[in-house]
Amino acid sequence: MTTWFNETLYKGFRQSHEVKKVLFEGRSKYQNVGVFESGRFGRVLALDGVVQCTEGDEFVYHEMLTHLPILAHGKVESVLIIGGGDGGILEEVLKHKSVKRATMVEIDGEVIEVARKYLPKICGKAFSDKRTNLIVGDGAAYVAETRNRYDLVIVDRPDPVGPATVLFSEGFYRNCRRVMKPNAILVAQNGVPHMQGPELTEAIKLFQKIWADSGSYLAVVPTYVCGFMSMTWACDRDITDIDPRQVFARFDRAKLPALRYYNPEIHFAAFALPNFVAGLIPAPKAAPKTTPKKSAKKTGRKPVAKKSPAKKKTAKAPAKAKKAAAPKKKAAKRR
Repeated sequence: MTTWFNETLYKGFRQSHEVKKVLFEGRSKYQNVGVFESGRFGRVLALDGVVQCTEGDEFVYHEMLTHLPILAHGKVESVLIIGGGDGGILEEVLKHKSVKRATMVEIDGEVIEVARKYLPKICGKAFSDKRTNLIVGDGAAYVAETRNRYDLVIVDRPDPVGPATVLFSEGFYRNCRRVMKPNAILVAQNGVPHMQGPELTEAIKLFQKIWADSGSYLAVVPTYVCGFMSMTWACDRDITDIDPRQVFARFDRAKLPALRYYNPEIHFAAFALPNFVAGLIPAPKAAPKTTPKKSAKKTGRKPVAKKSPAKKKTAKAPAKAKKAAAPKKKAAKRR
């Protein structure tokens, strides 16, 4: 008899994966953690009954959440990853030789240990890389307290339930801004717009309060069902406003090992949003209009006229027009 894993993330809808073999099933301090061998997507990591990543398609999500912002920036040396216990984001970040330090803060140490043991195709040797600074702790507390500063902040969080809820708050984003260097970029996942539209809208509204520019880009992750996966970005400059030749040149210099999804063409195409997604992005608020200063307070007296160069004499002008008429009263002194 076939056993099925049923994911019920959305009300009134579910997706199922054939379970060939259960590799791990347990309860951490924060959530239920499970890994199973599926019939089509290889090994699958699930937290509280929701698919987080699979060996079959993890490359889409992890490549797009790392290589796009790194190559948009151009000079990333320090990276902060909030969440990402499966190690997939960390593994992609470390493919860039320019990265000198990658700090990953994951609240659930059990997820890290499960990934080390059961998901080596996803995390590779990232956890043991000498550039990795691995912290088992609260990501929200870390950005509120650390003195370190970063070129890139990647928020690899699950959906806004349980311990991850705080990672969607304004306070968290403001603290992320605090730890970012000038021109640094923040990226985060914001679910599937077709099913989680309000989540995307609210994220952009918060970004607009904190950063000068923000937006969304898309990727198709098969096991994140119901269409495009939305990834959001925030920065004090428009990361889409870049000469494509620069991105192509940076990509060539990076000499990244064979990627399966990201390339410079996808980099720019990902920012093209279908109308229903573009409609979820709030228009940025216009800068407040400046009103001209009032010339003088109403005192009942005529304002003192400033002297201006005398107009040239015209052919019909009378001779007396050569001199400006002197005011009868003395000009009032300025206070």
